[in-house]
Amino acid sequence: METSGIGYRVFVPLTTFYEVPDTGEPLTLNIHTSVKQDAIHLFGFLDAADRDIFQLLLAVNGIGPKLALNILSGIAAGELVKALSEGNLKRLVSIPGVGKKMAERIILELKEKALKFMAGGKVVDANPDLPDADLREDALSALVNLGYKSQAANDAIEKAAGSIPTHLTLDLLLKNALKALSG
Repeated sequence: METSGIGYRVFVPLTTFYEVPDTGEPLTLNIHTSVKQDAIHLFGFLDAADRDIFQLLLAVNGIGPKLALNILSGIAAGELVKALSEGNLKRLVSIPGVGKKMAERIILELKEKALKFMAGGKVVDANPDLPDADLREDALSALVNLGYKSQAANDAIEKAAGSIPTHLTLDLLLKNALKALSG
């Protein structure tokens, strides 16, 4: 990409690459800059939402910029958000470079964020129709992964669920369960 006579190497996912105009045509990209000890890499996206999803992927342990870019090359950003919010492990595993363990980690760490992520430029709240049993199961899984014993975590979740007077959300359930576990 050339800007004011200076050429920049910008890495883009295939979804962006296919929509880039012909050489010489104007192009605006939303850039994520990755600074490492020995290099500065630019990652470009046509939509700010795509860049935001890229940055969400970077927050997952074990995913660097190249793998995040590969994931967004294998699945459109909107479809990725949908797959994450539904916990669609099969769809994530179908992306080259993403194995079962990585897909499980991505879903575990990003499912709740995907439920709240942007849809049409507006933030969508967590799905109010998600059954309480699924929320409790997700909370139990999160607490066990944090190192709590299953029975203690389950007791804390039950106590937390009973203390929430309004609609139950995973965020609120985990916060109250952690309070209960800390004494």
